[in-house]
Amino acid sequence: MSIARIRKDDTVIVLSGNDAGRTGKVKSVNRKEGTAIVEGMNVHKKAVRRTERTQGGLIEREFPIRLCKLMPFDPDAKKGSRVATVEKDGKKVRQLKTSGKTI
Repeated sequence: MSIARIRKDDTVIVLSGNDAGRTGKVKSVNRKEGTAIVEGMNVHKKAVRRTERTQGGLIEREFPIRLCKLMPFDPDAKKGSRVATVEKDGKKVRQLKTSGKTI
């Protein structure tokens, strides 16, 4: 189950949760689980064991957010926007519905 409107390197706005209303860039998307990791969002502290490569201790890490809680961000309208797939010059491109700008 996946929502095709969000891809890697998109700027998104968080719709609900502790980070509601904040924007960030998508680092990765897991379509199978329906989640995405967004820079600076859903940050939690995690205990890491010391190994040869890492010192260990508490680190801050970004955890996945469900795709249904994210929406592509339109900088012109300064709000979330739905996405339409349109053909331009024989290629399919994604276009924001609020401003008509291609992503």
